[in-house]
Amino acid sequence: MPDGHTPWPQDRARHYRAQGHWQGENLADVLRTAAAAHGPRTALVHGKRRLTYTALQRRVARTAAGFLDQGVTAGDRVIVQLPNVPEFVIVCFALFRIGARPVFSLVSHRATEIRHLCEISRAAAYVIPGTHQGFDHTRLALDLAAHHPCLRKVFVLDPPDHPDAADAAAAGLLVALDDVDAQPHPLPAPDPSDTAFYLLSGGTTALPKLIPRTHDDYAYQTRATADLLHLGPHDVYLAVLPAEFNFTWGCPGVVGTLRSGGTVVLADTPLADECFETIERERVTFTSLVPTLAQLWLEAAEWNTADLSSLGLLQIGGARLHTHIAERITPVLGCRLQQVFGMAEGLLTLTRDTDPEHTVLTTQGRPLSPDDEIRITGPDGHDLPPGATGELLTRGPYTLQGYYRAPEHNARAFTPDGFYRTGDLARLTPDGALVIEGRIKDVIIRGGDKVSAGEVEAHLLTHPAVAAAAVVPVPDPYLGERVGAYIVPTGTPPALRDLKQALHTDGLADFKHPDWLAIVTELPLTGLGKVDKKALTADAAARTAADPAPSPKDTP
Repeated sequence: MPDGHTPWPQDRARHYRAQGHWQGENLADVLRTAAAAHGPRTALVHGKRRLTYTALQRRVARTAAGFLDQGVTAGDRVIVQLPNVPEFVIVCFALFRIGARPVFSLVSHRATEIRHLCEISRAAAYVIPGTHQGFDHTRLALDLAAHHPCLRKVFVLDPPDHPDAADAAAAGLLVALDDVDAQPHPLPAPDPSDTAFYLLSGGTTALPKLIPRTHDDYAYQTRATADLLHLGPHDVYLAVLPAEFNFTWGCPGVVGTLRSGGTVVLADTPLADECFETIERERVTFTSLVPTLAQLWLEAAEWNTADLSSLGLLQIGGARLHTHIAERITPVLGCRLQQVFGMAEGLLTLTRDTDPEHTVLTTQGRPLSPDDEIRITGPDGHDLPPGATGELLTRGPYTLQGYYRAPEHNARAFTPDGFYRTGDLARLTPDGALVIEGRIKDVIIRGGDKVSAGEVEAHLLTHPAVAAAAVVPVPDPYLGERVGAYIVPTGTPPALRDLKQALHTDGLADFKHPDWLAIVTELPLTGLGKVDKKALTADAAARTAADPAPSPKDTP
């Protein structure tokens, strides 16, 4: 296990190769092959910037050589924290080319999360946007570098003009991305069975775990999803969600579109008005959203006059899509709906264009691969009869065999024969479609972002005014769920805004902050002495039913 991922058993690996799933393809070659076939066609669009396949491939080759000149080598882990800009794509494919491994990070991550990624990945480099939406990523990066000797380089897009940055640049620590440029030269191809990059788990524990994705498995995933959607050079994908999401990056997303010779349009914002204008201008043919955004787009479409006639398909995933929203997609937006259930760990299920309408509206479809294996098990671990609801277990040609540097968790997360315990409650319909019914894990899905209740509780308990805390989901008509906090105070009860400010100062990403607060004298306990979160969740639902959440657009 030299590159940090648990390999598939040899018999299954041979089977996946024999079936043509794994074709010995590395992700660097995905772009190289596409550029050779579609050189003058537009590959990337961001605002007024447009890059052809030839230009993109040239930038990737020169950036790869530049990274080597800066000391980044094969096997190095590199945290990549960039917004939806062409440089995200360029940096990732350049790192693939030299055999270095991007570690994807959300732009909204702050000190807590990035510090954890540095520690677990032992990252050699960190790629940041400089200042983004008012936050100075450069100061954070320099502080982390001072405490993590393994972090040798910080590469910055649009370096800020302040003395700390100038001093770091003079010392060779901070390097502008524009300066990562050198004459390309031949490089050995990465081994397709090696880790290509790391996705982050969805927050089912206090902090995310690293998910190693190999060249073989991700090349297969993007090829299979692109084939399922019949993608070709005529297609235009609008990347609305962050590019570092598995959904956006490869379902088929950015990588699948590029391998098909299509055009990827990178959106700065998910707001309907701007995205509708982009769809009309660029003649976007498909995009992917979480249910929260889909609902807001539906509302905006009632009065927006943009021409959306080019949009043929809307993928919706990341959280449960309620049927009453699903039913409005085609009548309001004029496009076909595809429900997607997926996880960064692997398994994808999708509805097909040949499925009956009821299947598309009420299920999350069937597995992507004929070699995706699914089990539905009860609390005792035994398989349940068809139609019964239980925990979803899976294994297959693109589902991980183990998290990076997490042996204790892996021992719990996988069965002895290699099935991944997803923590999701699901059932299978008679025709094999998957229906996700809920979650076993203590996670809140806030508009598609997964928030670990335990992580937020741990931060709340550091506040001097908090004696005890419990975090539960609160129903919300727009976000699906909000983050609710029950607090037992030590004295004067804290205000919600004070808690938010304390968590912000503590470096916790803003989307994880409580949206709703209840002050109580004690937390209810189960017979085993644990906090009764089922009771708290029911109480939160009852309280908020009489006081519904405001629309996000009305929230200051």
